[in-house]
Amino acid sequence: MLVIGIAGGSGSGKTTVVNKIVKALPKGKVSVLTQDAYYRDNGEISQAMREKINFDHPNSIEFPLLNEHIKMLIDGKPVEMPTYSYITCRRGKEVITIEPTEILIVEGILIFTDEQLRDLMNLKVYVDSDSDDRLIRIIQRDVLERGRGLDKSIVHYEMYVKPMHNMFIEPTKRFADIIIPIGGHNDKGIDILTSKILQTIIQSEK
Repeated sequence: MLVIGIAGGSGSGKTTVVNKIVKALPKGKVSVLTQDAYYRDNGEISQAMREKINFDHPNSIEFPLLNEHIKMLIDGKPVEMPTYSYITCRRGKEVITIEPTEILIVEGILIFTDEQLRDLMNLKVYVDSDSDDRLIRIIQRDVLERGRGLDKSIVHYEMYVKPMHNMFIEPTKRFADIIIPIGGHNDKGIDILTSKILQTIIQSEK
């Protein structure tokens, strides 16, 4: 199994890159684990406390479980990936069964901050994007998908997203084997990465 980590700042276009790669690969050859599914369950705290959760700090992720699931997939065992709601700040009752495949993509803003997780990756990709573009996408996502008003989204960005990006996420760029600038709009970079993955699949089948 080839394990590919795709990291980058919030709103950088990681999900777009992942979706384009998956679409270009043969069906059934790739599976995806998303870091967001492994946020710690915070459903028992008050709404006021939920609004102060720092989703951009490494401590918000249950890395031991994520690492365990990756190891199980590498060993050829299926896993039950959790689901998580940003609105309730807790894990859902539903799980998503992920089957082992030739290619495993692990995606998330903080995945390069955990050394054990980095060591499980065969290829590390950092999706880079202009901070203004990221801010626009973050605000749009917060308002449309996460139930935050415009004012709260801007405050959240200034209090958590921006400082945590500078402290934890941007520095992990040095761990990347490949950097894709312009986020999900960099079709040439995505095509090169996809070609490398396809080449690995073909070689494994010989």
